[in-house]
Amino acid sequence: MKKKTTQKHEPISGKLGANIIGPRNHELEKQNPDLLVPPRTDQGLMPNLKWSFADSHMRIEEGGWAREVTVRELPISTAIAGVNMRLKAGAVRELHWHHAAEWSYMLKGGARITAVDQNGCTFQDDIFEGDLWYFPAGIPHSIQGLEDDGCEFLLVFDDGNFSEEETFLLTDFLAHIPKEVLAKNFQVAEKAFANIPEKELYIFETKVPGPLAKDKVQGNGPVPIPFSHRMMAQKPIRTKSGTVRITDSSVFPISKTIAAALVEIEPGGMRELHWHPNADEWQFYIAGQARMTVFTATATARTFNYQAGDVGVVPKHMGHYIENIGDTTLRFLEIFKSDYFADVSLSQWLAFTPRELVKAHLKIDEKILEKIPKTKRPVVP
Repeated sequence: MKKKTTQKHEPISGKLGANIIGPRNHELEKQNPDLLVPPRTDQGLMPNLKWSFADSHMRIEEGGWAREVTVRELPISTAIAGVNMRLKAGAVRELHWHHAAEWSYMLKGGARITAVDQNGCTFQDDIFEGDLWYFPAGIPHSIQGLEDDGCEFLLVFDDGNFSEEETFLLTDFLAHIPKEVLAKNFQVAEKAFANIPEKELYIFETKVPGPLAKDKVQGNGPVPIPFSHRMMAQKPIRTKSGTVRITDSSVFPISKTIAAALVEIEPGGMRELHWHPNADEWQFYIAGQARMTVFTATATARTFNYQAGDVGVVPKHMGHYIENIGDTTLRFLEIFKSDYFADVSLSQWLAFTPRELVKAHLKIDEKILEKIPKTKRPVVP
């Protein structure tokens, strides 16, 4: 049940605490009620497990913008970094490659993606809301906003130290190569490169691409494994309070270093108590309001609140839940640096453990134990 605070959002719990009479940020306090008045079960010290993209530096460019969350913003997230990017119709995230693998979820609108692998095999596709793409490290690619209003998407990289500022860009590369070398490399006259940009473009505007069929370049044939995936086309796991779609290398084979789940929880529901044995969990909240308590052992736990645009992190093995504390559907991504999705359900553990042993630990009634779910997949009870 959602913990109640006083109407004025004061740090008061029963007879404990006192009102704030000094400077304060009311709006931020309203967004974090469980930080202002922590549950009595919270205890001990814990690293920060939350960052909002709204607090990140906004890089504004011709035709779009980008902002990121790396270990600089969220030091606990050493495995994964994230970038939120917007491209207007026709705007291009210029041809580039990375030292980290890139996974993406389309939040709104549509984009055309292109890539060429190490064998000269090609890939082009149009990506829309709920679709994914994945480019292995070192694979050159591009992203361009489609007609109407372009797109906005989340990029995820399998290295918490990754920064968009460290991308290998086509224009930046050529700007730092002598023109006589470029001429020799491409076997053309040096004057052919008289007008190339003197610095990186990063994001820039050009005309909206035409039909996908006209943009198809055969190269040495298509890539052997597609770089895109229709996540929303997957049949969801349904429960009485929500849905879960799991996308890892078992259904999206190219995605060797990122596994993900899209979770939807209706008001009053929750993602059950669980933990992940294979990787840290990096969360991105798309819609709604959430509450999460994380247990780190050594009698330490802390509760955080999240809303759309926030990033959460749960280190590997740490027990937690995610509860919908709003009045609309909660939607968020669980993302892992792994080729497979795995979680351990507290309910399943207790349900599959000898009954007498569980009773000896928890001192609860036999009838209660009989009601514990025995699900084999993520539960939204």
